[in-house]
Formats: sequence, C-alpha cells, structure tokens
Amino acid sequence: MPSPPSSPPPLSRLRPLLLPLAGIGAIAGTVALAFAWSAGYLGPRALSAPQLINAIEHGSPPHPGFRRSHSKGTCVVGSFHASGAASPLSSARVFSQQDVSVIGRLSYPGTDPHAPDAKARFRSIALLLRTDDGQQWRTAMNSTPFFAVSTPEGFKEQVQASTPDPATGKPDPARMAAFMAAHPQAKALQEWAKSAPWSNSWANTSYYSVNAFIGTAADGSRHPLRWTLRPHAAVEPLDAEQSEQADADFLAEDFSTRLAAGPVRWDLVLIEAAPGDPIDDPSHAWPDDRRQVVAGVLELTSATPQATGECRDINFDPLILPDGLAASNDPILAARSAVYSQSFNRREREIARGHAAEATGEESHP
Repeated sequence: MPSPPSSPPPLSRLRPLLLPLAGIGAIAGTVALAFAWSAGYLGPRALSAPQLINAIEHGSPPHPGFRRSHSKGTCVVGSFHASGAASPLSSARVFSQQDVSVIGRLSYPGTDPHAPDAKARFRSIALLLRTDDGQQWRTAMNSTPFFAVSTPEGFKEQVQASTPDPATGKPDPARMAAFMAAHPQAKALQEWAKSAPWSNSWANTSYYSVNAFIGTAADGSRHPLRWTLRPHAAVEPLDAEQSEQADADFLAEDFSTRLAAGPVRWDLVLIEAAPGDPIDDPSHAWPDDRRQVVAGVLELTSATPQATGECRDINFDPLILPDGLAASNDPILAARSAVYSQSFNRREREIARGHAAEATGEESHP
C-alpha cells in the first residue's frame, strides 16, 4: 500500500471530487459486506468482522432485521443454461449441466431498505446455483468492475471517510482527502464512475465478480478467472428527468414489468487472466483483450418481495464454491465469509427477538 504524502491535498483541489466520491461512498455500501476472515479477523492488524460491520452501521439509522448492506432488494428465481464452452477452464458441474436451478437477489446499495431507487447508480446481484449432484455455487456481483481499495483495512478507512458529518450531511473533505492520498487507486474508480452509464434497470446492467477465483479443468490445469454477467437487454441510461419522476421502488416495478413479457437474460462470461495480471488485488481491472468464454445464459423468470421470497434467508457467501472453482489469495475475497456470517446472525437474532417488528411494523425481513 503506498505511503500517504506528508500532507493531504488542499481542500480547494478536493471539492470537485466530492460528488464522484459520494458515489464511491455508495460503492462502499455496495461492497459493504465484502470483508471478513473465516476466524472473524481481517489481516495483520486484527481487524475483526464485528468491528467492520460496526463501522458500516455507524452514522446510519438502525434497520433491525435487514441485511447490513444491500438492504433493499428483490428475490428472483430462474435457471442457468450452460453452453459447455467453459469446460477447458473449469470442471465445475455448473458449466456442463444444461439446466441449473437458481435463486437470486437483485439489490440496491446502502443500508436503508426504504431508500428511493433513483438516488444511487450502483446495482448488485447475488446468485445461488444448485447442480444435480447437490453442489452449490454462490456468487455476489456488483455493477462496478473493480474496488476502490485492495485490503479490508483500506475498506474500513473508505467507510469512515465516506460517513456523512452530522453537521453538514456530507463527508468531511479533510478526511476524504487523507483517504484519497493513502489510496490513490480510488481515483481510478472515481474516473470510471464519471463515465460509466447509469442504467435505468436491473435487467440492462452488467455485473462483475470483481474478485478473482481459480478454475481447475478436468486435465488439472489451473486458470485464474473473473466473471461478468452481460445483459441481453439494451443498456438505457437513467436520465435526469426519469430520476426525478421515478417511483421510490421503480427498479422492482420495472423488473416485474419486464418479466411479464418473458424471461430476463444475461450471458455469463468467464474471463481468464494473462501472466502478470493482478490476481489477488481487486482494485485493478484486467485488460479488455483477455480470453473470454461465454459459459452459458442466466435466465430469470420470476420475482417476489424480499420479505417473503426464497432469497430472504440465504447468505450469499461467495466462498461457497463447487468442485472446479476455488478462492484466490485476494485478502478481500478471503475476508468475505465471516462478515457475511456476522451480518446474517445479527439480523436473524433481531427477527427472532421481535426487534424488526417493533422497528418497522413488519413481521420479517431479508
């Protein structure tokens, strides 16, 4: 990690960055549960999973019974149809079975389950694929192709820098300046956010694994992989007029309308690293000319509210992998399981104790 300069950039240079950095704050919410060691500790500084969740929760009103991030979402069901083309990269059964059952969740960034959908540009999807031999593949993907930081400690600093000051309702410029000085790779994500399309639907959004994994083929060869979901629906940007007029829940409403006309589909594309590509650093994207294989088509056929849907009580831990796929040494990927578990346990306890009903008047929540 680069050492910070002796003094942070002047605040006058920082002001033009605040709006995009608010987006990075939203990204922090988008990836908020992407860190934790299996033992509950993160990295050499012994950052614990509860400490990181506490940082995420700090400064936000409590929403008992909901996920600690991506709190607002919709359950979906469908299937994955393998093309067979991915077999040279991984022997996982999911890449050879013709019809694989899928339970998923489409979500919105942040900690507020009642936030208006037009206020954040980022989207996420989580999937559980179950093959006919009983194996599961769980993957959590974001609409950002890389992260702003490469370590759990860096993420905690990002969350803290992005937390609004109660006096202004905005992040503290000095704290954000210090974060940017210590983590220059965040600038790359900021630049991406300025030019990337702000989609008007979950259905026409591309999603990225961000982290790398290791595929093992039947011949024993090993292949560093990332994957992306590429929508069949044409990308349509959310313009300013739509943003102002959109209903608070327009993403779920739009998706239901699309499903009424037929399944919503994406190509699942595996991307193989070339020698020298960063395998264990999710803050760097791989070049566009890397080998790409269309592993199959994800087809979603129905959606239900998250309070009653099949996804409600699923922990979409991306380290639950089938034979033929394994985790890389990415510290952020290795960190995910414990915080996912901690978050799941917190909300389930809240529901069991009736705190969710007391806070919201609803019986149960995802």
